[in-house]
Amino acid sequence: MTHLTSGNLASLAARGIQLPAYDRSQIQTGVVHFGPGAFHRVHQAFYLDEALPSDPRWGICEVALQSTGVRDALAPQQGLYTIAILDQQPSYRIIGAVKELLVAKESPRAVLDRLIDPATKLVTATITEKGYCLRSDGGLDTTHPDIQHDLSNPQSPRTLIAYLAHALKQRRQERTAPPNIVSCDNLADNGKRLRRAVVEFAAQSDADLSKWIEAEVPFPSTMVDSITPATDDALRARVADALGFEDRWPVQREAFCQWVIEDSMRGPTPDFGAVGVTVTNDVAGFERAKLRLLNGAHSTLAYVGSLAGLQTVFDAISDPHLAAFVRRLMLEDFRPSLIAPRGLNLDAYIEAVLQRFGNPAIRHLLAQIAWDGSQKLPFRVLNTMSEALIAGRPIERLCVPLAAWFHFVRRKANKDEAITDPMADTLAQLGRRCTGEAHHDVALFLSLERFWSGELAKDARVRNALIAAYERLAAVDSAAKLKEALGPLR
Repeated sequence: MTHLTSGNLASLAARGIQLPAYDRSQIQTGVVHFGPGAFHRVHQAFYLDEALPSDPRWGICEVALQSTGVRDALAPQQGLYTIAILDQQPSYRIIGAVKELLVAKESPRAVLDRLIDPATKLVTATITEKGYCLRSDGGLDTTHPDIQHDLSNPQSPRTLIAYLAHALKQRRQERTAPPNIVSCDNLADNGKRLRRAVVEFAAQSDADLSKWIEAEVPFPSTMVDSITPATDDALRARVADALGFEDRWPVQREAFCQWVIEDSMRGPTPDFGAVGVTVTNDVAGFERAKLRLLNGAHSTLAYVGSLAGLQTVFDAISDPHLAAFVRRLMLEDFRPSLIAPRGLNLDAYIEAVLQRFGNPAIRHLLAQIAWDGSQKLPFRVLNTMSEALIAGRPIERLCVPLAAWFHFVRRKANKDEAITDPMADTLAQLGRRCTGEAHHDVALFLSLERFWSGELAKDARVRNALIAAYERLAAVDSAAKLKEALGPLR
């Protein structure tokens, strides 16, 4: 089958495919993006594609630090690819914003030249947390092998941090205004973290450069959201059927898409507000709402649903008892802990989240959401619990996802199944020591000092509520048991 190219775009309109609404030959390269994975291509590239009809300066140079996969797939397609929007009625859109595809390990000079080019006004990144090479305290890990290499080999960097520092040094010397550097990774205070890493890297060899970066270079924080299932053969087949051509690497996401950017950018930027991006002074407020209302509910569905033998978020939210419990948890436990930032209606957001969970086109596995519970639950549940105790609000429902995680760990350990978690070994050992008796098992989990925040583990109210929740969930091994387990709390 012929693959997607610029030459066959015209034939797609008759098939109902949304095409780029601009002349691609007129597009300039003004954005450098590191990490051209699926999420970037359904998210930031989508928004930039929306901006191009009114402002042609925001074409994208995609940079993969190591992998050649995206370059090899999309270069024969002149950077074109398809987004499949998974809703009740799926739709397809061709993205034309990608102007250039580079692999840094093969062409480091070309990447640096693009970063130094005065036309580059925006640098974005989705490289996952490990790509920032940070210590546990948030500072740059100067002992990291890649950072050590980059400090010694400035002309052939391996890390985003080094590319940014070297390019900023050159732009400063040439008196070229720095670009806006926008982390889009799912990290709290991602802009501040990236700034600190680049500043500390530069300080290793040039104190003046380090001070200039800290004072002059914008690193706005962001919050990003859209469920993006991995590309598989089924998607490739659906896209080929819709287009009549092969797309070597299509991507897919739900209809909902959100990008929140801190209002600290300087110089020319896309008209983000016109394409649906929220520019605000309170990114943290949006982030807290997402962590608690979306992610907290996700973890609850994952651990309780897994105990009941359910497989996906859609399966879990389709259970009337679990759905009713999660709705009440969101409305009566998470919502009172939040102050809505301007532009966010919490009640409407809750309804949108529940609607997203009920999208049958999205197969989001509970087993995947259940990964890394020791890292996720403190931000998704424990912070809310601490605030509820101070405010005198009940914590019984908040203890359910925690108790369900305890049982999840216990059952995994007893079956000798792998636990995907940074604390996997500790959790497996603890799980094997569990007996199923609530007082005994809860005491074991309360001994995990790295997990609990503040004095929660010592609070009798927490211990008693966890024991009650643990006992309530002990018999849950099928969806039929959820009514009895959750009924009194919903």
